[in-house]
Amino acid sequence: MDYVRMPLEVESPEELGYGSIRYNLSESSISDRTLADLNADLSDLVLFYGPHRGDEALRETIAAQSGSGAIRAADVLTTGGAAGALFIVATSLLRAQSHLVVVRPNYATNIETPKAIGCQISYVDLEFEQGFRLDIERIEAALRPNTAYVSITCPHNPSGTVMPWEDLVRLGRVAQKAGCRVLVDETYRDLAYSTPYPTAASISPSFIGVSSVSKAYGIPGVRVGWLITRDPALQQLFLAAKEQIGICGSVVDEALALAALRQRDSWLTSCAADNRTRLGIVRHWITQEPRIEWVEPAGGVVCFPRLKVPGGFDTGRFYRSLLHNHGTYVGQGHWFERPDTYLRIGFGWPTLPELRGGLAGLSAALREQC
Repeated sequence: MDYVRMPLEVESPEELGYGSIRYNLSESSISDRTLADLNADLSDLVLFYGPHRGDEALRETIAAQSGSGAIRAADVLTTGGAAGALFIVATSLLRAQSHLVVVRPNYATNIETPKAIGCQISYVDLEFEQGFRLDIERIEAALRPNTAYVSITCPHNPSGTVMPWEDLVRLGRVAQKAGCRVLVDETYRDLAYSTPYPTAASISPSFIGVSSVSKAYGIPGVRVGWLITRDPALQQLFLAAKEQIGICGSVVDEALALAALRQRDSWLTSCAADNRTRLGIVRHWITQEPRIEWVEPAGGVVCFPRLKVPGGFDTGRFYRSLLHNHGTYVGQGHWFERPDTYLRIGFGWPTLPELRGGLAGLSAALREQC
């Protein structure tokens, strides 16, 4: 595999240094929680090799919280974060002679790992002018006899838009007819602004759902994710990949993830009210900022607005000023293979004063050049 570091990781705040950022609007999750928030006593935990498929109670909890009675613990495989799940899927299903359809923009791992494998990739680009809505006909036209799967995110990262459920079901029928699968990165599923969809894996065995405790639960330092598929043969293939990568997950991390998911309902209820407040702050700012336009998100804690600036606008100078003169950091468009006139704003992670300060910094940096 031909590995190349992803810009999203090279330029991440943890690589840049949190101390150099005053208003961090680049994070894509809710605020980080502390170990004390989990109320987990692990003093009697035996530090053995855990079950290869993942802790049984954890997998049962994930299945029970999937939103569908069709999902069982046997359909769940725990992984090293959602990134680990995506790596397992890509390396299990793709070869150099394989073909992949990626709906773009997309989370960088969904693109870079297939690139490292060397497979053929067709992109179906979501357009701002169409509200980042997915055109199923374009996906169908991109499919080939050697297509292994279609890669999408829902709720969408980075825009926060949500596909209609009937479009997901229709995409499943298209994929089944073509003999390929659908990978749905659904790490923001629990942060929908209305009733969350069930996991996409509940639609049919053609679907693979991937999620984690990072985005919606604020514990990305607990490296636990999972993939769900109702195809037993595929589940065995993914288990083989996991065992060869790391045998099993960390029993410590899985115990902490279970403690978090057992508080799911109360956490998500309080989080939903807070996220609505934050979304309202961003919405109000955009209505007052003539140099920014957006597609309002319907889930998650990120949005992907676009700069309304004249031709020749120096985006490099803008982002340098934004950080060095105004202390504000955002995700630039090239993180998602888009022009840097696009930017991802994460509004769930900073404190409310930091969110307002960062938005004010964006306006100030824009005024300097427009």
